[in-house]
Amino acid sequence: MGDMSAETIGRNFPPVVTLDDLAAMNEADRYGHRYELSPEGVLSVLPPSDTDHAATASRLMLWLCMAGWPAEQVLQAVGIRIPGDHGDGGRIPDLTVLARPPSPNAWLGVDDLLLVVEIVSPTSTTMDQFTKLREYAAAGIRRYWIVDRDFAQTVTQHRLAADGTYEVVGAAPLAWLLRTAPDDHQLGA
Repeated sequence: MGDMSAETIGRNFPPVVTLDDLAAMNEADRYGHRYELSPEGVLSVLPPSDTDHAATASRLMLWLCMAGWPAEQVLQAVGIRIPGDHGDGGRIPDLTVLARPPSPNAWLGVDDLLLVVEIVSPTSTTMDQFTKLREYAAAGIRRYWIVDRDFAQTVTQHRLAADGTYEVVGAAPLAWLLRTAPDDHQLGA
């Protein structure tokens, strides 16, 4: 393995990270990290998901697909473009539900997003519950669910309000939610 010092990485790092750079970083990482970029240009490197995190995402995806959502519209860990005043950011939510199948693209736009789901990890609590909450609302994403890692795996459902911020429209244990049928009201379809 080559020299992985901060000096070596810094010397080879672009002065401004673009979404193309971010896509290349995500593709090149052999260890499963997620590279995300805020609309202000702040780079985040997130560790790989643990098995509980992955299982929760799979349970939600299966729940949606069993309710009739096509697999092409319920996607795990795809990049979404977050527009900003100083350039576009890129986030990789744990799960997205789209109004229609996307065209092939490294970064999806927010127009067809019905729902974005983030599953909180020990290292992502602040990012998921505060930073992404503000970014997703500012981008106009209609629904945002946060799945907590508490005992009940509480799913807090947010809906975009008229003032451009999120309002909480429900909170329920994941096990209870998975025994119900997802409806258009929950997903904003």
